[in-house]
Amino acid sequence: MKIIDIIERKKLGFELSEDEIRFFINGIMDNTIEDYQTSALLMAIYFKGMTLDETAYLTKYMVESGETLNLSDVSNNIIDKHSTGGVGDKITLIFLPLMAASGMYTAKLSGRGLGHTGGTIDKLESIPGFRTDLSIKEFKEKVKKYKTAIAAQTLSLAPADGKLYALRDVTSTVDIIPLIASSVVSKKIASGANHIILDVKYGSGAFIKTPQDAVKLSDIMVQVGKRLNRNICAVISSMNQPLGRAIGNSVEIQEVIEFLKGNIEDDLKEITYTLCHCAFEKAGKFKTKEDSFKYLDDLISSGKALEKFKEIIISQNGDPDIIDDYLKLPQASIKYEIKSEKDGFIKNIDALKIAKACKNLGAGREKKSDSIDYSAGIYLTQKQSEPVKQGETIAVLYTNKKSAIKEAEKLVLSAYEITDKQYKKSSLIYKII
Repeated sequence: MKIIDIIERKKLGFELSEDEIRFFINGIMDNTIEDYQTSALLMAIYFKGMTLDETAYLTKYMVESGETLNLSDVSNNIIDKHSTGGVGDKITLIFLPLMAASGMYTAKLSGRGLGHTGGTIDKLESIPGFRTDLSIKEFKEKVKKYKTAIAAQTLSLAPADGKLYALRDVTSTVDIIPLIASSVVSKKIASGANHIILDVKYGSGAFIKTPQDAVKLSDIMVQVGKRLNRNICAVISSMNQPLGRAIGNSVEIQEVIEFLKGNIEDDLKEITYTLCHCAFEKAGKFKTKEDSFKYLDDLISSGKALEKFKEIIISQNGDPDIIDDYLKLPQASIKYEIKSEKDGFIKNIDALKIAKACKNLGAGREKKSDSIDYSAGIYLTQKQSEPVKQGETIAVLYTNKKSAIKEAEKLVLSAYEITDKQYKKSSLIYKII
């Protein structure tokens, strides 16, 4: 078998066999296939696509390219949750303590932010002392003892995905739905979860722009999961506007704590509770949304969820005092208020523009090796459907870069769409697969 023949077959639109895909992944791992040949095959896939069978085989051999985390000695009901990325997306940090407080096991390997989306690991590392560089052994021990743990992704899990993504990134082949699906599902399966809950975003602040493409991607991931003996639920939701009010790292940690204290933003609640309900359904805990939502409300009002978040922080060497003293989190030297230019009601806030402004302030990175400012961020004091007066503060910028304020202010003002008519908030959930 030769890679040139596989490239030619895919170029002509033929379906690749399981043996051909296994040969391709093995060749990537033992370096017998050159980067330029892999790039050629990626481009052929970009234009010709992949069938469900091809995607499932690719996922299978990406999983088998490295270590697979075995959590069967912890529980037969391990939950993992993954988001395709968004603006102000702090859902994981609320989801994990709620799951753990409910008695369910969650094992979460996450990544750092790249481009305009924030990374869960970055947000956690804004907590003084918080460790995310857990060994596989430490990770398993914490899941077993505390019912949850979150760590930075390890290179030993699905390493073929890392090699493929590095080439996809530099060959403009990132946005291929079968490759996105195999990348996400392979890492989740390698992480040892039985039940995978996917938070699939679409809109201006997401990588996927339309709900139709989000449905297509979700359906493929669910089907691939079934073929590889995993239960997957995908919640498709809008990311046209930022989630919650805080965008950044330490500012989002504050909003997570406020949520767990009972100061709940409706959009965060809708997405988080729906994802939790999917997890409960998979584990046979609750059958109806109403029962799940009431139970989750009780976990928050009783303080159990907040206590679990504190336990997570302590278990991973973080400073638990941040829960009652936000000044212990990284603080920006500059706090700049942005004022509304007119009276009216907020119809929309463009998520991508807010994300770009936040990145300019120092909260994001262009490449994985870049450093970020944990204290930088934006807080939206006014959101969709809320009234606003001219001269009233609509957003607050936090930064240590004085030179970035002018451009950030321009982006934020252009992100706000203010009209004379008040618009009702609509549901963020598009579909559940």
